[in-house]
Amino acid sequence: MLYEDYLYARISEDERGTEKSVDRQLRESLELSERTGGRVKGTYKDNDISSTEGAWRPDFERMLTDLRTPNPLGVQRRVVCVHMSRLWRNRDERARYISLFGQLGLIIRAVNGPSEMDLRTAAGRLVADVLGAVDTSESEIKAERVRSAARERAEEGRANGPVLYGWQRVYEYNDRGVVMGARDVEHPEQAPIVREIVRRLLAGGTLKGITDDLNRRGVPAPRAGFVRAHRGITQADDGSRWGKTSVRKIATRPANVGMRIFHRGRPDEQLLPAAWPALVDRPDHDRVVALLDDPSRKQAKPGSRQHLLSWGIGECGVCGGVLRVAIRGNAQWGSKARLYVCSEKGCTGRNKQSVDTLVREHMVALLSRPDVADLLSGDQGAAARALADAEALRARLASAADSYAEGLITGEQLQRITAKLRPQIEEAEAEARSHRPSPHLALVGEVIGDQARDRWDGLSLPQQRAVMEVFGVRVVIDPVRRRGPGFDPSSVRVVPRQRAGN
Repeated sequence: MLYEDYLYARISEDERGTEKSVDRQLRESLELSERTGGRVKGTYKDNDISSTEGAWRPDFERMLTDLRTPNPLGVQRRVVCVHMSRLWRNRDERARYISLFGQLGLIIRAVNGPSEMDLRTAAGRLVADVLGAVDTSESEIKAERVRSAARERAEEGRANGPVLYGWQRVYEYNDRGVVMGARDVEHPEQAPIVREIVRRLLAGGTLKGITDDLNRRGVPAPRAGFVRAHRGITQADDGSRWGKTSVRKIATRPANVGMRIFHRGRPDEQLLPAAWPALVDRPDHDRVVALLDDPSRKQAKPGSRQHLLSWGIGECGVCGGVLRVAIRGNAQWGSKARLYVCSEKGCTGRNKQSVDTLVREHMVALLSRPDVADLLSGDQGAAARALADAEALRARLASAADSYAEGLITGEQLQRITAKLRPQIEEAEAEARSHRPSPHLALVGEVIGDQARDRWDGLSLPQQRAVMEVFGVRVVIDPVRRRGPGFDPSSVRVVPRQRAGN
């Protein structure tokens, strides 16, 4: 009998994309085919694709297409693989493909397993089904062990996988040199970068500006040096470059304040105390999260602003529209110049340089006022009480987790406690955010006082905009009553927030 062999190989995980395992599987399948008188008709491999979840397998589908072609007379087709689990482990897939392979008159030949499973016969299909059920059970038992170990790590506050950026792992050994445990401690180089990112964001820095600066300084990004199968278009081969997304994730992750998320995005998601030391104070963390989660950032795009008043601070005195910068000019009055103009209807327009100078003087005068701190008053007591309530609720949740770990309560009881406390924690934190001052308050503290002029001039444009937003400053451009050359200061209104009671 002439055998026409189709060699198939698959591996579930290959993060580095080396394909060593699938190539080895094909090599062993080829040796079996040659040893048993087969003629290889095609080779197929799906790398880094699991069959347990029913993921799309391009080469498996290509093999099925080839197998559906007419079978030459006197030729027996075989699917050759290292182990039958390479073909399927999902129950639905196993039933479907065993039936299909039987209809196609195929034989399965595994390097490790029964010599042959003739799916044309009931006995062959039975053997394939039983062995497949064993593979599925093995996979599910393994998944249960993995889930149990993951929950244990979460309850102990340990990281789920590689050490996070900002920490380093220290292993503990016994007298025989056997690893007995590990703990994560601050990384002497990475931890200061995490704090720098948070500090600069709170000081009015932008994601883009911080990202560009870290890359310019050559600071290695998280996971730099790790071999990956795929990289972003702008990423270096060694993964050394920062991106705005990675900077944002580093700034906002709960790990920075000694917390870890278990089952992120699932109905039973939990925020649990972590075993590693915090890198950032909780108030600073909450402020930077509130800053980056502010919906207005999607419209304002602070990192892309190139002008002081455009798209967010300045407004048209006629229709209330935002301002943009455009080049305008009139031969009668001289050369063209940059103007702040109404973006909606073009109702108003004023010389950009003159307006910026006027705004600068207003801001310097505001920041120099002896009572400037009064303009920043807020209900700090209410914020502190709300944060204290949230912390007490988190402590109750942590105590419940300890009780579960000690066997004093069941998993079902822990879930009910978590379901009840989590909404209360979120409500208390939302209440605190509603009373909390602007995340840029620390930046304002650095520019107010006698040196306000020099300090204002030393700020970047995003920082100047941030200071104006702290004070709720709006700049309104009104129409001018007379036309002609020159700048009319009375047509520009700088409107700061007033003190309570004024």
